[in-house]
Amino acid sequence: MEVVELKVRLHCKACEKAVRRALCKIKGVTCVEIDVVLSKITVLGYVDCKEVVKAVRKTGRRAEVWPSSCRREEPRQAGRFGCIIPRWSPTLSIPAIHCKIRDLVSEGLYYQTLELYKEELHPWGLHATTSIFIPSVIKACSHAQSYHFGLQLHCVVLKTGSDSEAVISNSLISMYAKCSVAEEARQVFDTMPNRDTISWNSMINCYLQNGYCGKALKMFKEMYLCGFAPKPELIAGIISACAWTGEFRLGRQIHGLVIVDGMIKDSVFLSTALVDLYLRCHDSLVLALRVFEGMDVKNEVSWTAMISGCTANQNYDMAIDCFREMQVAGIKPNRVTLLTVLPAFAELGYIEHGKEIHAYAFRRGFDSDHHISAALIHTYCKCHKTLHSADIIFEKSIVKDVVMWSSIIGSYAQSRNSAKAMKLFSQMQMEGIEPNSVTLLAILSACTSLSSLKHGCGVHGYILKSGLNFDIFIGNALINMYAKCGCLMASDQIFREMPTRDCTSWSTLISGYGLHGCGEEALQLFHEMQDRGIEPDAMTFLRSFIHLQPYWACQRGTKDLRFVSGKLDDACEVVRAMPMKPSTRIWSSLVSACKVHGKLEIAEKLAHWLIESEPYNAANYTMLSMVYAEAGNWLGVEEVRRFTRVQGLKKCYAFSRIELEDKSFYSNINNQ
Repeated sequence: MEVVELKVRLHCKACEKAVRRALCKIKGVTCVEIDVVLSKITVLGYVDCKEVVKAVRKTGRRAEVWPSSCRREEPRQAGRFGCIIPRWSPTLSIPAIHCKIRDLVSEGLYYQTLELYKEELHPWGLHATTSIFIPSVIKACSHAQSYHFGLQLHCVVLKTGSDSEAVISNSLISMYAKCSVAEEARQVFDTMPNRDTISWNSMINCYLQNGYCGKALKMFKEMYLCGFAPKPELIAGIISACAWTGEFRLGRQIHGLVIVDGMIKDSVFLSTALVDLYLRCHDSLVLALRVFEGMDVKNEVSWTAMISGCTANQNYDMAIDCFREMQVAGIKPNRVTLLTVLPAFAELGYIEHGKEIHAYAFRRGFDSDHHISAALIHTYCKCHKTLHSADIIFEKSIVKDVVMWSSIIGSYAQSRNSAKAMKLFSQMQMEGIEPNSVTLLAILSACTSLSSLKHGCGVHGYILKSGLNFDIFIGNALINMYAKCGCLMASDQIFREMPTRDCTSWSTLISGYGLHGCGEEALQLFHEMQDRGIEPDAMTFLRSFIHLQPYWACQRGTKDLRFVSGKLDDACEVVRAMPMKPSTRIWSSLVSACKVHGKLEIAEKLAHWLIESEPYNAANYTMLSMVYAEAGNWLGVEEVRRFTRVQGLKKCYAFSRIELEDKSFYSNINNQ
C-alpha cells in the first residue's frame, strides 16, 4: 500500500466533492481522507504520486506533495488485545465499492479486488450486504486460485445466511472447481435448497476439470432426469469425457440428442467434440468424416481435431490432405496443428514438406515453442541426411527441458547412432535434467543396439532408484536389452518380477530365448503363456516363428520349414493386418523367406515397398539387387547399383564391439 499526502486549499464542500470524485476514479485507490481545516488530502492505495497530483490539478486546484508523502504503510495495525484495528475508515458508499469491485474483476485485476475487500469492507464487518458484492469477490478468488481466502469467504456466507442464494452457491462451486477441490464443491451443491441449470452445469464442469469423468457422466444423467437442459458447452465436455472413458454408446446417444434439439447446427465445438469421440472410441474415420463434412463452419480447432485423429490412426495421407484443405480454406494452422501434422510428414519421409512447416513456424514465431522444436527434431531425424538440422534446432533452443532431451536422444537411438544417444544422455544428467520414462525407453534402445551391458545395468539402477521399474513398457525394454546383451537370466528375473505382463512381455522373452538357441525354453514359455489364458497376437506368432525357425530346422534335420513355402502370401497378409506398424526387420525377414522359397515376385514387391518406406537405407537396395540376381535379372542388378552410387548411399557393414576397461573396440569386415 502507498500513502500519498497532498496540501490542497479547499474553499467549500463543492470543492471537496469534486476532488474526492476525481481521486476515486484513479485505478488502485482504496481510500481517500480529506481534512478541510488543515487543507490536507491523504490517499491510500496502489497508486503513483504523480497520478494523484495530476488528478487534483485537473479539477483546477493547486496541489503540493508533502515531504513525508509517497511512503509504504500497513493498512491495518494490531491493537492491545490482538484485535485488528483499521487505520482508514471507508469513505465510499456500498454501491460505489460494489462498482469498483466489479470494475476490477472485469479488468482482470483479481488480486487488487481481494485487497480492496480486505481493506475496505472486511475489517468493518459490512457483511449484511453480502449478496451485493460477494459473488464478484468469489469470482476474483477463483481466478486468483486463492483457496484459503475462498474458505474465509465461504465462512462469511455461512455466518450471514447467504448460502441459500443460488448465485452465491454457484460462485462457490466454480471457485472450488478452479482450486481443484471437488469434494468441497459437492458439499456446497448438496446443501443447496434450490438448484438451477447453472448449479448443475457448474458442478459437472467441476468434475470434468478435475478429471472425474465417471462422476461427471453420472451427474449428467441425473441432471436430465431432473428436467434440466444442459448448455452446449457442457454437452461438448461430456462428449469429450465419453471419448476418454470409452463410453461410445453414451456418446452416440448424446449425438442423437443434440441432433433432435438442433444444437449441432450452430455449435462448432459440439461437432468438434463428436469428431474426437468417433476417432478415439470407435476408430471410425467414416463417422468422423461424416460429422466433419456436415459442419457448416469449421475453425482451426475442428481441423486440428481431424488431423490429430488421422495421425493417431496412422492414416498419414489423409492427415496431410486435411492439412492442405485447411490452408486452402484460409484457416491458419496454430501450434497444436503443427504438432499433429509433423508426425505424419515424418512417418512418410516427406522431409521437404517438413522444412516448409519449419519455415512457417519460424515466420509465425512458433519455433520458440519447445514442443514444436521437439517435433521438428523428430522429423529431421527420420532422414539420416538431415540429422545436422536436428542438431542445430536442439543447440539453438533456449529452453531444453526433458521433452527436448527425450526427443533428440530418441531420434538418435532410432537413427542407429546409439553412441551419440548415450553421449547426449550423459550430458543431460550433467545438466541436472531428470529423465522421464520416454527418455529411459530411448536410452535402453540405444544400449540394446550397442549391446552395452555395462551402460544398460547403469540405466537399470537408475530405474530402480526412481521407482519406474513397475512401468510395463520399461519392463519390456529391460527384458529386450538383457536378452540382446546375452544375459538371459536377468531377462527371466525381470519378467518374473513384473506385476503385470502383456503379449509384448511374453514375445520379447520368447524371442530372447530363440535368439540364443534356447529353443526348448522358448517353447516351454510359449506353452506357459497359452496355459495362463493369454492369447498370442500376430506379433508374438511372428517373433516365435522367426527366432524358433533355426531350432525347428535343426530338430527335423532340414534346411528350412518346407510347409512355409506355400503360405508366404498368408504371412504377408497377416503382417499387413497387424494393429501396429510392422518394422523393417519383419519385412526384411519375409523378403528373405520369399527369396529362399522361389517367390521372387512377392520378394520384389516387398523390396520395392521397403525402398519406398526407407529411401535412404542402403540395405534395402542391396536386398533388391540380391532378388534380381536370384532371378537372373542382371540388368536390374546393375541399375540398382548405379542408382545407389549416384545417390551416395553406402551400406552399413556389420561390426563387432568389445568393452574393455571403460573403452569400446570395434572391428568391421575389413578388420579395421
